[in-house]
Amino acid sequence: MTKEKTQWKEFLETISVLQWVLTFLLLALFCIILMVYLLFTSLWPLSTLYFMWMVMDWETPERGGRRTAFVRKWRVWEQLRDFFPIKLVKTAELSPNKNYILGCHPHGIMSAGAFTCFSTESCGFTDMFPGMRCTLAILAGLFRVPLFREYIMGAGLCPVSKPSLVHLLSKSGKGNAVVIVIGGAAESLSSSPGANTVVVRHRKGFVRMALEFGADLVPVYSFGENELFQQVIFSDGSLGRRLQDLFKKIVGFAPCLFVGERLAVMPYRTPITTVVGSPISVPKCVTPTEEEVDHYHKLYMDALSKLFHEHKVSCGLPESHKLRII
Repeated sequence: MTKEKTQWKEFLETISVLQWVLTFLLLALFCIILMVYLLFTSLWPLSTLYFMWMVMDWETPERGGRRTAFVRKWRVWEQLRDFFPIKLVKTAELSPNKNYILGCHPHGIMSAGAFTCFSTESCGFTDMFPGMRCTLAILAGLFRVPLFREYIMGAGLCPVSKPSLVHLLSKSGKGNAVVIVIGGAAESLSSSPGANTVVVRHRKGFVRMALEFGADLVPVYSFGENELFQQVIFSDGSLGRRLQDLFKKIVGFAPCLFVGERLAVMPYRTPITTVVGSPISVPKCVTPTEEEVDHYHKLYMDALSKLFHEHKVSCGLPESHKLRII
């Protein structure tokens, strides 16, 4: 029998989720405004010194970052986990003597499952996969934002850029699990309750990277991720979609028109189950051919589809539900 939550517990969970949502939406912008504002006050030396240090520290995010257990183990992440709740499910072992690329789907609006399971210790990844070091790779431009970059590096996040991935897969030893939300901004535009659409059919860069460094591929699916927000979905070719695509091309992410359960931005309390699939063995090919890339890309899509259909019923979806791969 599930223990009923106290009002205090529900309050802590709500505050924790609210800070996470506001961080996702506004913290980077706030940091930019703050640092520029300080340049025009008597505190301008602080801002100037920081910008000087930031230039010297420019390449740190692409050299493994600067993670701290302190940030990853904050108690606030446990409250964030319990709000939905979010659960991490293991289906196979990951060897600490190998490196892996975990493709996480779907993106959803804010990738709550990916962040909570792979950028915090609240879901027990380290205990579940002993000897593995997990790194969630996100939009590289965020690591150019003053102050904000320190926060996300502390959580163990790294840029999803080639230099960053090369470092993680070849210069950080073994036991690295690099998590990439494959569908990215394009996939977020398809996020809607009841929809399970993943953008991967024409995305092969992660497969090529896996072949170049002999990193095994692992499909991951976060059931419930698309249920957190209602979103206005613009049809292809519409003015709204063209504006979203233009913004995505310029900035790197897509502006989604969404609404939550409360205060417009609070997500629905919907369980998220992030299932880590079985590894696909990938040989090391320094210069992989297109045929090799296509072969392992197909194996990956087949494994992702199999993972979805094997776990959809236990995660609350009807047997008839299909996975749409575009």
